[in-house]
Amino acid sequence: MLLSLHIENIAVIEKTDIAFGPGFNVLTGETGAGKSIIIDAINAVLGERTSRDVIRT
Repeated sequence: MLLSLHIENIAVIEKTDIAFGPGFNVLTGETGAGKSIIIDAINAVLGERTSRDVIRT
């Protein structure tokens, strides 16, 4: 089970930490809030191909 996620230098996210609690966790927010970036970061950690454009310099 994923307990926490540290994202750094992905797309517009410079640095953030997300803590997941036990049970059902939901990502919600308005359009453009960054939900897809979080999912892309999780997929990158799991080995999925990631575009070079997503990685910040």
